[in-house]
Amino acid sequence: MSVEVEKAKKEDNVLVATLAAMKQAVELTDLSPEVYEHLKTPMRFVEVAVPVEMEDGSTKVFTGYRCQHNNVFGPYKGGLRYHPDVTTDSIKALSMWMTLKCSLVGVPFGGGKGAIACDSQTLTVKERERMTRSYVRALGSILGPETDIPAPDVFTDAQVMAWIADEYSSNMRGPSFGVVTGKPLAVGGCVGRNEATGRGVFFVAREAAQAFKIPFEKARIAIQGFGNVGSNAAKLFADSGCSIVAVSDVSGGIYNENGLDVCKLIEHVEETGFVKDFPESQDITNQELIAMDCDILVPAALENQITGSNAADVKAKIVVEGANGPTTPDADQILKDKDVLVVPDILANSGGVTVSYFEWVQNNYGFRWDLATVNRRLEEKMSDAFKTVYNYYCEKCVDSDMRTGAYMYSIKRLAEAMKYRGWINGSLERNN
Repeated sequence: MSVEVEKAKKEDNVLVATLAAMKQAVELTDLSPEVYEHLKTPMRFVEVAVPVEMEDGSTKVFTGYRCQHNNVFGPYKGGLRYHPDVTTDSIKALSMWMTLKCSLVGVPFGGGKGAIACDSQTLTVKERERMTRSYVRALGSILGPETDIPAPDVFTDAQVMAWIADEYSSNMRGPSFGVVTGKPLAVGGCVGRNEATGRGVFFVAREAAQAFKIPFEKARIAIQGFGNVGSNAAKLFADSGCSIVAVSDVSGGIYNENGLDVCKLIEHVEETGFVKDFPESQDITNQELIAMDCDILVPAALENQITGSNAADVKAKIVVEGANGPTTPDADQILKDKDVLVVPDILANSGGVTVSYFEWVQNNYGFRWDLATVNRRLEEKMSDAFKTVYNYYCEKCVDSDMRTGAYMYSIKRLAEAMKYRGWINGSLERNN
C-alpha cells in the first residue's frame, strides 16, 4: 500500500484521499507516472473578491473560487456552492471527482467546481442576486458554453443559474443561456434535471441489488440527507416497492421499521423544513441511521460521514454514495473486509451531470426532449455505466473495492484521450 494511501487513511482531507486514490489507480493499471502528473494539479484555480452591496447600504466582500481541473474531453463542468465552510482543498477535490465522473459515464465534459464562502441562508434574495452577479463579473472571462459551465450545488438552485445566465448574456451582449445548466425551463432548462441525481442514484442502486441478488422490490433503504438527492431517490425507491425505514437531515433522523410514507414525509418537510417530528416515526441519531439494519444505505449529505470510527457498525449490504466523498479511505477498507459493496460517488451521483449534458446539447441545437426521453436516456447511461464498472471491478480488482475499479476505468479513458491529444509523450505504459 502506498504512503499516500496510508496518509489518506489517517486524515479526513478529501484532497489527500482523492490524490491517493488517483495515484493508486494509475499504478494498478500500469500507466505511466506522467498520467498522474497531469491529473494531480488543476489546470487553473482562481480566487476572487466578490463585493456585494448589502440591504443596509454597506458593502461586504466575499471570497469566490473557481477550479478548472482537466478539459481533455471538453468544457469544464461543475457545480457552484454557497457555503461558509468551503476550503480550497475541498473545491479542488470536487473538481477532480467531476473529471473522473464525466470520463466514467462518457459525458464530453471536464471537471470544474466553484464556490463562494458565505452563509447564504442569512442573505436576502436581493443580496444573493447581487453576490451571484458579482461572481460572474469577476470570473466571466473564464466561463462560457464551450469553456466552463457551472450548475447548481449546495445552497444554489435554478434561480441562481438564471442570474448567472442573464449576467453572462449581458456581458456577451446577447443571449447565451448555455453557460449554465440546471436553469429554469423558461430560460432553456431541461425537464427532469432537478430530479436527475436522485434518479441516477435509484438506477444504480437497482443494478447493485440485482448484482447482489437482493430482491429490489422488498429492499429496506436508509437515506442520510433528505435534500434534493435524498428526497427524489426516496420517492423512486418507494414507488418501486422498497421500504424506506430511516431518513435523516440536519435536524436529526427518523425511523419506522415498517417503512415511512415518503409522500407524506415530503409534504411534512415542505411545511416544516425538516424531517423531525414526522408522525408515525421515532427519533434516531445520524450514527444510528448509518448503523441501521437495512439492505441499502444511501449517504446523500456531505463528505466524511462513514469513517473509520463507524464503518464497522454498517449493517447494509450495499452503500450507494449519493453525496460526494461520504466515505473515508479507512472506512472503505473496513467495508471491503465486511463484504459491503460501495457504489462510489463518481458513478452513483453522476445522474446530475448526465442530464446537464442533455440540457447543454439541447441549448446548442435549439430543441427540447420530453421527460420520457430524458429519463429513458438517463436510465440507459446509468445502467450501462454501472454494468461496465462493476464488470471491470470484478475482473480487475478482486483484491480491492469498486471505487478503485471506477478510478482505474475512468483514468484509463482519460489517459487515452490525453495521449491522442499529445499531452503525454511516449508510451502510456509504465517503465517504457
